Amino acid sequence: MHATDSLAESTRPALAGWLRLQQTDGVGLLTAHKLLEQYATPAAIFAASRSGLLELVAPRQADAVLAVPADLERQLDAMLAWQQQPGNLLLTLDHPAYPEDLRHIVGAPLILYVKGNAGLLPQRSVAVVGSRNASRQGVLNAGHMALALSDAGVTIVSGLALGIDAAAHTGGLDGPGGTIAVLGTGIDRIYPARNGALARRIAEEGCLVSEYALGTPPSRDNFPRRNRIISGLARGVLVVEAAAKSGSLITARLAASQGRDVYAVPGSIHATLSKGCHQLIREGAKLVESAADVLSAMQMLADGQAGARAAPDDSFVDRVLDAMGEDPVQAEVLALHLGQPAGELQGQLLALELAGLLERLPGGMFQRLRA
Repeated sequence: MHATDSLAESTRPALAGWLRLQQTDGVGLLTAHKLLEQYATPAAIFAASRSGLLELVAPRQADAVLAVPADLERQLDAMLAWQQQPGNLLLTLDHPAYPEDLRHIVGAPLILYVKGNAGLLPQRSVAVVGSRNASRQGVLNAGHMALALSDAGVTIVSGLALGIDAAAHTGGLDGPGGTIAVLGTGIDRIYPARNGALARRIAEEGCLVSEYALGTPPSRDNFPRRNRIISGLARGVLVVEAAAKSGSLITARLAASQGRDVYAVPGSIHATLSKGCHQLIREGAKLVESAADVLSAMQMLADGQAGARAAPDDSFVDRVLDAMGEDPVQAEVLALHLGQPAGELQGQLLALELAGLLERLPGGMFQRLRA
């Protein structure tokens, strides 16, 4: 048996527990973390009695915890085969190399797929995000600021999207700080395809990260959800350009809820792609015009001036929970009840999920957690 095969077999039982917990039907991340708080390890959770589990979860969830998924071994084989390829790494929540800042956010991923330089994960970093349909000036600003931050030793985190994200990653790669790309797909599926060459360069010189199972295709639900990882890995979030309603604002507000600083680049009052940044500045984000402003603000953050913690609006919370009722509900059905576009509602549901008020279940279902 080769050394890599022996290592894979030695890690298999522990990884099986984390994968099984992640895949348990009807149990989302918030419930998984609640079980871990009580039992400490997946192995202890699955060794628990049904009566013990019923003190923490509903009967259907307890039954699901005690049932072994039919395709668990197949998934394990695929994960371990992937990990044996050069540059690939699986990090479970209890792994010593799991990023410490990310470990403590609400809804921290149970498993991270990492490809490339995992040594970048604990480094001082800033997330640089913005519009996919950025202006030429916005792309230039993002690239220049990311390069200047990277030259100062700051790692650039972003989401591999077109526009601002791609410019930020390129700037990070061109300096010593490097870059981390957080994917909304399985780590073996690059989206968008136009960024394939950039993704390959990041895998060689930086780091790709995903919480999604191998082969997971792009889905509109995945991208707002991955934004909590982008902000969770970073000391702060810099929004270069953003419309009034955009995924970048979701990332910024998640950062604020995680105690990170938020920085925004102002623009013309007539520019659509400046309205999101101006909105963030009105909400308390730091107005920045250069990388030097961000570096100065980061020093202030190091001195204990962390960002303010955001809370969902109470009237909106009550409307959503009333519309949900007691049973799991599809986001699209909930959007119809609330009279809101489904895409816009996804970001709001994510905020409520991270606030511990509802839980995302497999199949795009949501379940309220507050009576």
